Amino acid sequence: MSDSSQPTRGIAILGSTGSIGTQALEVIREQPEILHAEVLTAHRNAELLIQQALEFKPNTVVIGDLSRLGEVKDALWEHGIKVYGGPEALEQVVEMEGIQVVLTALVGAAGLRPTLRAIRAKKTIALANKETLVVAGELVMQEAQAAGVDIHPVDSEHSAIYQCLAGEILNPIEKVILTASGGPFRGQSREELMRVTKAQALKHPNWDMGAKITIDSASMMNKGLEVIEAKWLFDVRMDQIEVVVHPQSIVHSCVQFEDGSIKAQLGLPDMKLPIQYALGYPRRLANSFERFSFFDHPHLTFEKPDLTAFRNLQLAFDAGNKGGNAPAVLNAANEVAVARFLQDELSFIGMTDAIEHALNQVDWESRPDLSDLLASDEAARAAAQAFNR
Repeated sequence: MSDSSQPTRGIAILGSTGSIGTQALEVIREQPEILHAEVLTAHRNAELLIQQALEFKPNTVVIGDLSRLGEVKDALWEHGIKVYGGPEALEQVVEMEGIQVVLTALVGAAGLRPTLRAIRAKKTIALANKETLVVAGELVMQEAQAAGVDIHPVDSEHSAIYQCLAGEILNPIEKVILTASGGPFRGQSREELMRVTKAQALKHPNWDMGAKITIDSASMMNKGLEVIEAKWLFDVRMDQIEVVVHPQSIVHSCVQFEDGSIKAQLGLPDMKLPIQYALGYPRRLANSFERFSFFDHPHLTFEKPDLTAFRNLQLAFDAGNKGGNAPAVLNAANEVAVARFLQDELSFIGMTDAIEHALNQVDWESRPDLSDLLASDEAARAAAQAFNR
């Protein structure tokens, strides 16, 4: 559905072949007169990137893996689509004149540099890369404020909070409440988690996501990273953030104000809605997405997270409270731990042990600059890779 009265908004999708990127293109497909895919990028999935480019006709595509550059160029040159390769091209392309919104849908800390570059180019940010704020939240928010750049969160939980805060600029937040599905192992003890297999961990009960985020959700590290992200996005203290397990994933998150009132955003577990909200902000664009009905979901339940079984969430709260480079260490160690779990090098519980090991090994810095954070990231990866138990 489209609205010809609105000017077309140029969108750069960093990570167009991933879960968020492909769903963002579904949104753009439905809003052709309002949203246009100006730039598409992928790391190494050349086949899908070519397919997307042929359908959406972007101005430019970037393939991160230089070994696939020739293949992409050969497929697209006769269609007038510019093709570049490598990480430097990924950072440069966000400065293009035809881009109004940069959707950062890259996985992991790789999203930090392009996001900072886009902020400095005064592009609106649709942030689907929570690691950017986990690693360098203070720096990124300071740069965004200095540049007068808006950051619209794409995570369903942070989008929900963002929506709840609309019109509440004069009303202080008492607490933000992040909901969590609990993942496939909700209710299991630490002893039971010791026997978890990779195949079991890759099956999320409600959401369709990439492998890394699915594992993070199963270990509850995803929620931990979201807690740290919320601290920076909404300028709240760690003790103003509460996590509530909500297995149905209908209440996406809530805000409690100082009068005790709670506002919540509800909907089906479908990432296209928060993606569209971020890309179309401040307008809510009409669409044909499936609608939520209370009659189809008569029972909504809520419970406390088990911080003993799911220690990743506690580690994230601890890192967020400690501040400095601790969240960057947490994130980097987790990326390595998840990769090692997927390669059968670590057990499910072993991921948490590797992360804790890195947090203990890497020196803490209270006021890190970008170079300090990148050095901490590298040191944490090395520590998590070397961990063996």
